[in-house]
Amino acid sequence: MTEQPQHPLTSALKPLLDAVGATAVPLDEAKPEDVVLEWEGERALAVRLPHLGSALDRLLAETTRQFGGRPLAELERSEKQRVVALLEERGAFTVRHGVETVATALGVSRFTVYNYLNRQDASKSN
Repeated sequence: MTEQPQHPLTSALKPLLDAVGATAVPLDEAKPEDVVLEWEGERALAVRLPHLGSALDRLLAETTRQFGGRPLAELERSEKQRVVALLEERGAFTVRHGVETVATALGVSRFTVYNYLNRQDASKSN
């Protein structure tokens, strides 16, 4: 069996798919819930979206990379506040147990995360 050449759309989308935790799937393996993309009027690629449960883990991993790869618990207080603000912008706290998971990653209490969120909301109001 010869391997099919990779479609150019697959290469172009790889960084995006990696960032959101999605995977490219050959068209003949696509499931009904996959998103089929077209290229110049032809079906070119199926995308399998990740399960929501792993979204927060991906957000935390990406945030760790953005903050130099150090464990989030080792960041300074002001950096932890920026992490919380960034995660809130990305919807991390809409995921069940989001506050608890983020608090654990930051090495702080849930109360501290709520304080960071409240401080952020107060600064937006002013």
